[in-house]
Amino acid sequence: MRVLMISKACIRGSYQKKLEELAKFDDIDLTVIVPRFWKEKGRKIDLEKTYTAGYALTVEDMALNGHFHLHFYPNLGTHIRRLRPDIMHIDEEPYNLATFHAMRLASHVDAKALFFTWQNLLRRYPFPFNWMERHNYRHSAHAIAGNRDGVDVLRGKGYQGPVTVIPQFGVDTDAYRPSAGEPKQKSLQFRMGYVGRLVEEKGIDLLLRAAAELDGEWRLSVLGDGPFKARLMGLSGELGLADRVTFQAPLPSAEMPAHYEQLDALVLPSRTRPNWKEQFGRVLIEAMACGIPVVGSNSGEIPHVIGEAGLIFPENDVQALRVHLSALMGNPRLRQALAQNGREHVVRHYTQKKVAQATHEVYVKTAATQDQ
Repeated sequence: MRVLMISKACIRGSYQKKLEELAKFDDIDLTVIVPRFWKEKGRKIDLEKTYTAGYALTVEDMALNGHFHLHFYPNLGTHIRRLRPDIMHIDEEPYNLATFHAMRLASHVDAKALFFTWQNLLRRYPFPFNWMERHNYRHSAHAIAGNRDGVDVLRGKGYQGPVTVIPQFGVDTDAYRPSAGEPKQKSLQFRMGYVGRLVEEKGIDLLLRAAAELDGEWRLSVLGDGPFKARLMGLSGELGLADRVTFQAPLPSAEMPAHYEQLDALVLPSRTRPNWKEQFGRVLIEAMACGIPVVGSNSGEIPHVIGEAGLIFPENDVQALRVHLSALMGNPRLRQALAQNGREHVVRHYTQKKVAQATHEVYVKTAATQDQ
């Protein structure tokens, strides 16, 4: 089974682990096309080549780089005609030009095409994006949704084909794991952390307010950047927390396991907005893989990602969040139990290998439709 994937997301080296896992299946001959870089919100993300065994990683020029809806690969047709794939995996949203372009080219060689979507809110797009979206719905052999709400959105917008819920990427549990050897001496201070964008919808202000009401010794690390940072730093000062809260710039992915290791709990207090709700919460599976207890709101996919392996509170509810943090702070046995449950939960559901296995099953089902 010849599979050709296009994915700008796979310029990140850690995400390429899924590609290596896919390539291990004997019935797959995998080629992945990636750009040399991707421009996102004013910064340039260069291609990393980290996990490249067993498949062909092809670097191709991208037109309109940085334009989420309008980018595409001008030379994609050359690769499709050369490889004549059985499966065309378009790792893009169905309303994007890159998806429409690849879908049209795939039809020229009778390849079965599928797309990926994170969209978990029902949005209507203007022409020509709505026209491209309808075309892709009609001609796609399968869809992969990164969350459960994404299935409802697809159905609500008229997609009638098969759809499977699979996160775009899992986590490498060899890299993200509890520290080896004897447990290090724990600090007497309870150490909480947030990792992610510093924007209003992520609810970091709720975390600051909940922390301000905690008794005892604690510290909070806020790792990330974004337009809400100045307001959060100001709020921290207003609440009298300046000596307990640290704001740090984002770290390279290779340094994240060591960062998680310093925490007693990771908190993702997202709040739903009319134009956004949490699509997955990747930091949750990273922290759980490292044996760190997690606390999350019930926004979007968070409760499904955490399952029974962490603590969940109603979004925007500062007091409920404070209760969870207080329980973790005062109960080391609870922290230990959640750490073990979280690690086991990730190993069962969210490793790169598990995601690759689920994706392979989609390929097999999709390829089988060619003979019907």
